[in-house]
Amino acid sequence: MQTIERSIDVEVPVRAAYNQWTQFEEFPSFMQDVERVEQHDDTTLEWHVSIAGADRSFETTITEQTPDHRIAWKTEPDSETQHAGVVTFHRLDDQLTRVTLQMDVEPDDIVERVGTALGITGAAIQRDLESFKEFIEDRGGKETGAWRGEVDQNPEA
Repeated sequence: MQTIERSIDVEVPVRAAYNQWTQFEEFPSFMQDVERVEQHDDTTLEWHVSIAGADRSFETTITEQTPDHRIAWKTEPDSETQHAGVVTFHRLDDQLTRVTLQMDVEPDDIVERVGTALGITGAAIQRDLESFKEFIEDRGGKETGAWRGEVDQNPEA
């Protein structure tokens, strides 16, 4: 498994950046390889992506969510691709937020292993963060919606 981390500063309040990120079905608006995302409930997402001509679908579960701070997820064990990640939101000032995305990826074939090793996966993550920045800033910091609920990482604790 390889860890990739990228950040971008977005000129919107932390609340607006976080709220927009919770609108998973809007991801195709700024993530180039994402065809669609279907949110089945508060924690279950079904992803449909097309990367370098290869169409894939997989399910993720949100494992932790704290408004204005972080969202963590992992793919389901039976998904055709395996990864986990966390996106965090850091208030730099009233109108500036650092969005940091960290992903642990497990390339499952030679093409993915080469792409990850050559930095193509990291470059795609950075491209999508830049597109997110443009998307939310062009909207004047007006998010398309929000989900302010919490998901506890250890619900039995």
